[in-house]
Amino acid sequence: MNFGGIFDLAEKTATMHAIEKELNDPEIWRNQAKADALSRELKNIKSVVLPYTDLKERQDALKELSVIVEDEDIASISSLKIEAEEIREIIDKLEFKCLLGGETDKFDAIVSINAGAGGTESCDWASMLFRMYTRWAEEHKYSVNVIDHLPGEEAGIKSTVFIIRGNLAHGYLKAERGVHRLVRISPFDSNKRRHTSFASIDVLPDIDKEIDVEINENDLRIDTYRSSGAGGQHVNVTDSAVRITHLPSGIVAQCQKERSQHKNKSTAMKLLKARLYEKKQREQEEVSMRANGDKKKIEWGSQIRSYVLHPYKMVKDHRTNTQTSNAEKVLDGDLDCFIEAYLKMMANS
Repeated sequence: MNFGGIFDLAEKTATMHAIEKELNDPEIWRNQAKADALSRELKNIKSVVLPYTDLKERQDALKELSVIVEDEDIASISSLKIEAEEIREIIDKLEFKCLLGGETDKFDAIVSINAGAGGTESCDWASMLFRMYTRWAEEHKYSVNVIDHLPGEEAGIKSTVFIIRGNLAHGYLKAERGVHRLVRISPFDSNKRRHTSFASIDVLPDIDKEIDVEINENDLRIDTYRSSGAGGQHVNVTDSAVRITHLPSGIVAQCQKERSQHKNKSTAMKLLKARLYEKKQREQEEVSMRANGDKKKIEWGSQIRSYVLHPYKMVKDHRTNTQTSNAEKVLDGDLDCFIEAYLKMMANS
């Protein structure tokens, strides 16, 4: 097994020690934003360096054992082969993790889901996608915080915005940006006909205070309105919801989750900064990162992935041709094969 690859253990270890030394200096904590950024970077590096070091020790021990094991000792040879394969699989995953070295990969992910054409069908599909990403987050020990939610008129959701918090969340989930298509027998059709639904996924880095995005307050229009809800005693009867429009770009960000107008405004501004940052990045990378360019229309021909539940079952990513017949497992959050295939394709392009 090659412990070189795309991962330079000595370089990463040196970086880890340098950051630890910097964080041990009390003066660094006078700049909380910088200290937080360094702490996050240290956590990311340790999440690879420490298990990688452990694997190197396991490999060295394996080499020593392989020298002394007799050829006739079938059981021991079989055991060594199994452990070698385990080490190889873990190395592959760690080296893949090293691909996520972009400026925003380390950040939490702001995920938006919007139902496309199809009415109740698409709203239900949007809710299925929300559940899928929630389950994916749970499997990776990430947390989910909903910051905006608009239910469908009959079922499902028209749109929702939520933050998935965890190590490299944006690095992984940026692979999910695009239009997702569902084909199934509609549970809302009394004639049991097959329907096709669309929903779009947008993923932004939660840059927070680590990356400065300059915004001129004169370029903003801030509107307040009453939060929508299902009714009852918990409906907010004050104008606490906030919508911020960036006039030069036309980008809109809104939040109505909190009862406090101040908190909603703060969250909406966070979303606006993330969207403006992403817009700038996409403009700069328009040629080399065409897949992350302008949003496509939410209709036929623009999907990045299809989820077919009838007349057969298959989930296929149209960018990488990765596919599986276990659609239920995918809808239950098993997305890693699609995410890894896409990110490896982008790394090699």
